[in-house]
Amino acid sequence: MATTRNMSNLMLAHEIVTNENFHLDTIDPPKNSLEGKVKQIVHKAFWDCLESELNENPPQYEHAIKLFDEIKEILLSFLTPGTNRLRTQICEVLDVDLIRQQAEHNAVDIPKLGSYIINIMSKLCAPVRDEDIRKLKASGDVVQMLRDVFHVLDLMKMDMVNYTITNIRPQLQRQLVEYERVKFQEILEKTPDALNQTTEWIKESLKDALEKTSQQTASGANGVSMDNLSPTLVLNSGYLKLLQAEYHSAIPETLITDDSRIQELKLKLLQVKLTACICLITQNAMGPYCTNGLTDTIKEITKVLLQGMNSKTFNLKETLDALSIKVCSEMNKSLTGRELSPLSTEAQSFLVGQICSITEKDHPICNLIEKRINEYLNIFLCLPYPYKRVPKIPGGLTSVGQELEFIAVHYANVVNLNKQVYGPFYAGIFRKLLFSDVPEAKPETVS
Repeated sequence: MATTRNMSNLMLAHEIVTNENFHLDTIDPPKNSLEGKVKQIVHKAFWDCLESELNENPPQYEHAIKLFDEIKEILLSFLTPGTNRLRTQICEVLDVDLIRQQAEHNAVDIPKLGSYIINIMSKLCAPVRDEDIRKLKASGDVVQMLRDVFHVLDLMKMDMVNYTITNIRPQLQRQLVEYERVKFQEILEKTPDALNQTTEWIKESLKDALEKTSQQTASGANGVSMDNLSPTLVLNSGYLKLLQAEYHSAIPETLITDDSRIQELKLKLLQVKLTACICLITQNAMGPYCTNGLTDTIKEITKVLLQGMNSKTFNLKETLDALSIKVCSEMNKSLTGRELSPLSTEAQSFLVGQICSITEKDHPICNLIEKRINEYLNIFLCLPYPYKRVPKIPGGLTSVGQELEFIAVHYANVVNLNKQVYGPFYAGIFRKLLFSDVPEAKPETVS
């Protein structure tokens, strides 16, 4: 439970800082769901009971008194330090003991209490709730009025939470690195295997780096030493691997807080890769007759057809089939519009085959695009932050340059923060993997 609580706090703090649009909303279950039906039945039973009590002769106020006590506590929670006068007034008007004495003598003026509560709410609410407060004042039925009051109070509580989040964001930004590191250390102390996936991830990156270095040296694998590998470059290789479409291993524990962002960027990168491939295939097929306008048209069509890639029902093969036909049509339209001969049947057939096969492993254009994208992202991850300049978009990727730069900037931000927070943990893992015979020393931050 302590580990879960620490992880929840860590993820919440991380989301508040890294997501400027982060806010909380009131979650209402779907009305047709079991939870929604149960909630509806319970709430209806409560309010029916309240109405029944108030309609008795003499009226019974036990439920109403509990409601007023709860409303008082909610109103008091909205007050800031220094509002002692208003706090005292609310406590006096909504004094439960006094209301109970009035109830014994059948002297409770619920409409008057309701009017006072609404008036206080109008002073404490955010401007966005003014219209809701105005509707409350127009309520005639006492039970419905109280029901509406609680609904608006729930909205005000959420407004207060989001206001607090906005206010603490600057403070969290200054302390986030240290806060996340301390929280994760607490998790690690209670759950010693909390770095298992991270260790495997780094181990795979080390293996990939060794294989790559071996291929680049004439002496082969025997001439490569793990001691000569740069931990920073190995880490960058691991970060890039997380963005690959074929990477399906569990995400490292140190990146769980950014899992949703990584998955979103991974999908966008795949869309950019496919779009770049199709644009390049089109340009090669058209040769000197290809125009910027045609490339932009093909790009927009491709983006539209690939929008639903995150859906379980999305069929990439069918989409590429439809896309290849549309591309041929647009190319012929561009050619005939300039009084040029349309593509031959053989050329169209070849073009369709190239587009429909871009997901195959050895597709030359796809491999070229993927290699250049990885090189570009790798250069970006090696840049010191803040960025004084961004790398030049490689050839063949100019059609998706803006989208690729967007992905690179956002992913580099994720990576840089992750290195700052978890650098000491990565250093400890590298020490064990690279120098397992050396006694463990105090971790050093990986920059």
